[in-house]
Amino acid sequence: MPPPPLIVIVDDDAGVRASLSSLLRSLGHAVRAYAHGQELLEDTCLPPADCIISDAQMPVLDGVQLQQRLRARGDHIPMIFMTAFPTPALEARLRADGALAFLRKPVDATTLLGWLQRALDDRADHTKV
Repeated sequence: MPPPPLIVIVDDDAGVRASLSSLLRSLGHAVRAYAHGQELLEDTCLPPADCIISDAQMPVLDGVQLQQRLRARGDHIPMIFMTAFPTPALEARLRADGALAFLRKPVDATTLLGWLQRALDDRADHTKV
């Protein structure tokens, strides 16, 4: 039996991290959660993730910077972004760098899970090739 998909959550709000972690674990996913992008990048023990769900705007290293650093090192993990302060410019920037989704907080769980399933399906399709 293959291991469950690993979903990484990056959000400076501890409540968001806890609630998303609980929801995703209840659905059978493995979850790792981080308070900001730098914390994720410094985790040398993190196995390959299947999807990253990240706040776009955080202190230390925000979602935009995280996405750019991951792409620069050749890491193309599907990324779903959330923000309480959406702007067309922010969405355009994230999507230009390959963001799968750009969601406004508070995020509807059904919408988020739909995007997550799409990310996991796309990832599975790419690994079959």
